[in-house]
Amino acid sequence: MKKIYHLGTCSTCQRILKELAPLDDVVLQDIKTEPITPEQLDEMKSLAGSFANLFSRRAMLFRQRGLHEKELSENDYRDLILEQYTFLKRPVMLVEGEIFIGNSKKVVAAAQAALHG
Repeated sequence: MKKIYHLGTCSTCQRILKELAPLDDVVLQDIKTEPITPEQLDEMKSLAGSFANLFSRRAMLFRQRGLHEKELSENDYRDLILEQYTFLKRPVMLVEGEIFIGNSKKVVAAAQAALHG
């Protein structure tokens, strides 16, 4: 399965989707209009190793809520991501059992190789 969880209003996600094109056999899910389900998040976690690896500390709400001053558990990370889509580090790309998280050049290049390799 090839799937990309992204945010349609995010210019970085849009740029990465263009870089990864063509995406003919890839399912795209805009997490704002089609929220991720607990099952989808659990699948991502099984590939990523932890919910913390999927969590974006750059989200504006992270500081606004004072979360940077708290010790968060795995369940906290899971609940926060399910509650608010901005807490998911994005894009998250699933390619045949592999996961690629975030927008670093290295991650995007690895995802590109997996998608079109």
